[in-house]
Amino acid sequence: MAQGKRISTDIAPEALQTIRELGAAAKQARIAAGEGQAAAAERLGVHVQTIGRIESGEPGVAVGHVMGLLALYGVRVTTQSRNEGPADS
Repeated sequence: MAQGKRISTDIAPEALQTIRELGAAAKQARIAAGEGQAAAAERLGVHVQTIGRIESGEPGVAVGHVMGLLALYGVRVTTQSRNEGPADS
């Protein structure tokens, strides 16, 4: 999709890699649960194409949809700042 390509030029390579990893984790969890994309879409309340976009790591998908899909299958996401230190207190 053109929107995803345009957005990806504005995102750091490390962030794009994280997006791809989140999509792969969502796909793996969905498959392990024995569900297809259509079932996941119905449970999440989105179009089946959105599930495909998430799982392929497209950066133009709403973060709420990505996190919602991960939560459906019990995938927990934690964050860590690369710049943690005294100035961040």
